[in-house]
Amino acid sequence: MKQKIRLLIVDDSALVRQTLTAIYADDPEIEVIGAASDPFAAAEIMRQTVPDVISLDVEMPRMDGITFLKKIMSQHPIPTIICSTLTEKNAETTMKALEYGAVSIIQKPKIGTRQFIEESKIMLCDEVKAAAKAKVKKYLPLTLKVTQKLSADVVLPKATSYAMVQTTEKILVVGASTGGTEALLTFLQVMPVDCPGIVIVQHMPEKFTTAFASRLNTLCDIAVKEAQDNDTVLRGQALIAPGNLHMLLKRSGARYYVQIKEGPLVSRHRPSVDVLFRSAARYAGKNAVGIIMTGMGDDVARGMLEMHEAGAATIAQDEASCVVFGMPGEAIKLGGVDKITPLTQIAPVALGLCR
Repeated sequence: MKQKIRLLIVDDSALVRQTLTAIYADDPEIEVIGAASDPFAAAEIMRQTVPDVISLDVEMPRMDGITFLKKIMSQHPIPTIICSTLTEKNAETTMKALEYGAVSIIQKPKIGTRQFIEESKIMLCDEVKAAAKAKVKKYLPLTLKVTQKLSADVVLPKATSYAMVQTTEKILVVGASTGGTEALLTFLQVMPVDCPGIVIVQHMPEKFTTAFASRLNTLCDIAVKEAQDNDTVLRGQALIAPGNLHMLLKRSGARYYVQIKEGPLVSRHRPSVDVLFRSAARYAGKNAVGIIMTGMGDDVARGMLEMHEAGAATIAQDEASCVVFGMPGEAIKLGGVDKITPLTQIAPVALGLCR
């Protein structure tokens, strides 16, 4: 019998602890070993049982979650998910957690429609399962059930043929999930200011993508921003899909631009990599380079295959450099990947393919 993922919940709200415990209790692969009100109570539980994954709040009395995370990751690294309230202030604070080694960020569940609760449950459980498979390193300061899994068809039907591409402008189309925040930083920091336009889907809740894009913008030579509807894809700029909305690549004559739209979860995600990659296959074809980085699940495999079939070059991050090899592995298995590359080589390989 497969061993369950041991999960420790740390949150100062009794209601949140109760809600999260109930959500995870319904998943047969997850066992909540404790629900602590602060890091000191969490430490007591960890003396008895070491969790496989920690779900950690940011703002707590006695010790905040970021300080606790830093201690964990510098002493005995454990895959940790930051569970944060959906506010601009919390989003900016939470970006520090990614620097300290948190594998992902999730939005705290709240009372809402049945669809919201069901979607939250899917994403929460998937994040825990992804975190359990994550390869984490020591932090070094100096260095409700959905019965149908939807495809990209619900947002953009698959093209029966691909239009003639009327421009030679190249586009880099990137998807990432668990571990992708730091992988994207590695990728974007070496991009020259005249690089091809870049469009990115990183699985992340709304509000947090704004802070994430802002953080990257301060650390990279190129411009990085959260995409808005009808933004033009420009050389020397990366557009990141806003959380909780799908992003599609479109073209009008020689101009590439993005469309931001609502829609159901696709491959259990919104934004979805499959949606972006399908649109790139249709509107950019051989002028696109598709890149998939670390992440759990298969939200990319079909979209990357469609890009490959449309003549685009495609790159997958190799297993050794991935935090989680799920998404690249699925794309490789489906046959849509041309090159398998270590993280540090993705940028130079992609730029070489654009020349």
